[in-house]
Amino acid sequence: MTSGTVLKLGIVALCSGLFGCERAASFADDVQPIFAEYCAECHNQTGEGIATSGFSVSDYDSIMKGTKFGPVVIPGSSDSSALYLVVAQKTAPEIQMPPHHDRSFAEGRGAPLSDSQVDTIKRWIDQGAKNN
Repeated sequence: MTSGTVLKLGIVALCSGLFGCERAASFADDVQPIFAEYCAECHNQTGEGIATSGFSVSDYDSIMKGTKFGPVVIPGSSDSSALYLVVAQKTAPEIQMPPHHDRSFAEGRGAPLSDSQVDTIKRWIDQGAKNN
């Protein structure tokens, strides 16, 4: 390996490790497709999720509006965002989303999001939850 290659690899490692230089999460390309596939059936204009909480995943503005109880996304802080906490299974089992077990308050059943999908939502929120 040449010294130039080693230097480039070092810069990439430094950037990734110290400065969090990770690919920006796009709402339109990365996040909305997850909601469309796993959440929209219940959190649409007529589903159980919107009837219970008022939360719609139909578009960016609806997601940022949150529920009838308040916002679910705090831009820049996934750990303060209810949306991240429920999809990452960091809440009581009864409110984890998508509902996937018998302890869930919701009647519908789905499957938990993959680690990759949860990470995408986390990155999007931590990067400011932009409409991009």
